[in-house]
Amino acid sequence: MSATPAAGPSNYLVCASQRSGSTLLVESLSATGVAGTPEEFFQYFASSSQSPQPREWFAGVTDPTILELLDPIDPGTVDTRDAETWRADILAAGRSANGVWGGKLMWNQTPLLIARGRVGSGSLRTAIRWIFDGADPVYVHVYRDDVVPQAVSMWRAVQTRVWRNDGSDGEDEDAAVYHAEGIAHLAGILIEQERQWRNWFAAEGIEPLDIEFRDLVNDPTKAAARVLEKIGQDPALAPPPPLKPQSNSRSKEWAQRYREDAERNGYPL
Repeated sequence: MSATPAAGPSNYLVCASQRSGSTLLVESLSATGVAGTPEEFFQYFASSSQSPQPREWFAGVTDPTILELLDPIDPGTVDTRDAETWRADILAAGRSANGVWGGKLMWNQTPLLIARGRVGSGSLRTAIRWIFDGADPVYVHVYRDDVVPQAVSMWRAVQTRVWRNDGSDGEDEDAAVYHAEGIAHLAGILIEQERQWRNWFAAEGIEPLDIEFRDLVNDPTKAAARVLEKIGQDPALAPPPPLKPQSNSRSKEWAQRYREDAERNGYPL
């Protein structure tokens, strides 16, 4: 089982894949003021100081009808911080005033964490414990049973580069274009990420706090309260949801259209 500190503030790590609802959860937790300031600290490449860009999700894909829908790659700026400085910055950025630290990690980001921590063994558990002076955080596993709407959501996001909706983002309904092969490519990635998380938890003997997407979106306050209780904070502090769902009628139409295309063509479901 995952280790939880016996005394003092807890550290917690939300383990997820893209478009799983994890942003809704961590922003709800951040809004409490007692659950750290959880962000996706491990997503940035040292070579560019940027998270994976739209075309980087399609490495090896040569179909021009997919690539023409995605922004070209920006080389960015090299992050020259050494491992200890990077670690100190992450710990400072993720802590709330009461000392609780929160963060979010996607499976595709685990090699970046291992490389940043210079973990020669290649062990993810060792890299995570290095962040926290040898201790385990509380592990929270956010997942989505149905990959189709998840992949549709991600396909729209990589085209529009709109990843969240707090009510102020005016998402252009005409900005994204349906492409079955593009969605299928992302669905394969998302399925594999979830498989890797489950395998890793099992191999490490970790029993995370599991939160499924539907439970999260149906009652985000309850989901946040479960995490607060797990890390030793007052669950009554869980706030109303700070974000609005990005799924809409177009998302539902595309999901149904993709299911039909997948049945015909053997795409991931």
